[in-house]
Amino acid sequence: MVVVSGERIAEREWLAGLPDHVALWCERWSLEPDGPPRSGEAALVLPVLRPGGGPAVLRLQMPKAETRAALVGLRVWDGEGIVRLLDSDPVTCAMLLERLDDSRTLADVEDDDEAMTVLAGLLRRLTSVTAPTGVPHLREIAADMLARTPEALASLADPADRELLSSCAAVVGELVGEPGDRLLHWDLHYGNVLAAQREPWLAIDPEPLAGDPGFDLWPALDSAWDVTVDPVRLVRRRFDLLTEALELDRERAAGWTLGRVLQNCLWDVEDGATALDPRQVTMAQAMGAPEA
Repeated sequence: MVVVSGERIAEREWLAGLPDHVALWCERWSLEPDGPPRSGEAALVLPVLRPGGGPAVLRLQMPKAETRAALVGLRVWDGEGIVRLLDSDPVTCAMLLERLDDSRTLADVEDDDEAMTVLAGLLRRLTSVTAPTGVPHLREIAADMLARTPEALASLADPADRELLSSCAAVVGELVGEPGDRLLHWDLHYGNVLAAQREPWLAIDPEPLAGDPGFDLWPALDSAWDVTVDPVRLVRRRFDLLTEALELDRERAAGWTLGRVLQNCLWDVEDGATALDPRQVTMAQAMGAPEA
């Protein structure tokens, strides 16, 4: 017998009700559909026209803690370096957002230094804000990672993998007492920066978190380097650019980036992996972890 969790049932019910949700919010906000809907991993996005013809997008996503945190972050940032929240509903987490050009992302910029400079500028603006209440805190996330590490170590077959993961955890253990208080995007990579009219480029899809800006570098460092012949060199070049633009302490920033490696590896192991992802190993080595 297949047992379906309550969360999965709720997701199915929400998906089944999406047409009604779209109709409800189009009526309530007097919106006219302006193109086919698009969907990602967790949301439906519908291009719309506001009263008077102004372009926008209606974003519908199942209400969850992370969705509510995104609303909090978007309100606080108020369009400073990021897509502007035009209206929202705190109960259903429906969002009316400024429309950007989703046909052009920062990944389309051929010069990597140019693209990373743009991303660094956005990241500096976003992390200049003190985190409000209502978003998760790195203090708890880091403590939880450390608590989960021993079980993950026991699942890794290669002693070198265990050594690398232990090294990452040791660094996080040294930093957990000073987790920071900035408002982090948590997922700012090339694909989450779109061309815009109000500014050349703006961030989208935040997963707001309170913490040290060093914990926000990993997605940028990890952006689109599958084809490079020397990913370690590329990552270090990007790290230099980011830490300089954000005026970060390099040792702390490297340590918190190892924290992101730890987080990713824990997720992989909990999904059944018995070896570390080579991409995570490369990132850790670029940040100074021992070679596996």
